[in-house]
Amino acid sequence: MLSRFAADLGAERISPREVLGLCRILLIAGFETTVDLIGNGMLALLDNPAQWALLRANTELAGQVVEEVLRYDSPVQATLRYAQEDLYLAGRRIAAWDPVYVLIGATGRDPSVFTDPDRFDIMRTPSPDHLAFGSGPHYCLGTPLARLPGLVRAGEPEHRTTMAVRGLARLPVRPG
Repeated sequence: MLSRFAADLGAERISPREVLGLCRILLIAGFETTVDLIGNGMLALLDNPAQWALLRANTELAGQVVEEVLRYDSPVQATLRYAQEDLYLAGRRIAAWDPVYVLIGATGRDPSVFTDPDRFDIMRTPSPDHLAFGSGPHYCLGTPLARLPGLVRAGEPEHRTTMAVRGLARLPVRPG
């Protein structure tokens, strides 16, 4: 992606400011949220030993675990949007272009949508009603990867060239 941005910048199809914004989005949305989803999921499983045992005994539930973590403790809890038109919400006027702080993480704990919403339950019927990936034009491009598709290797991995820490610099994958 960064190589493409650089090429577009060199060809003047994109501005330096746009490149910077896109790089910030990639860092936050493509890395930080993934790390946080894994961490939040491990915490939820470790705090709920029966659910952790259920997953270990039934690894095919991995996809449901991801959905439940997204509902229960989504990495993105809030976002800022701007009203597109004048409107009233809960008796309060919001003018066009007013900033609106949206608590999207709360949607996963809505008792009118989820039974016993504060309980972590990997057997819960998955529901599209959480907004962990946003909505509309702001829908997360990484959604398919977060939902753990059947990935297969699509090339040779490349390790970082560091002495003390071992990790991948590149792992090409594709949906299986």
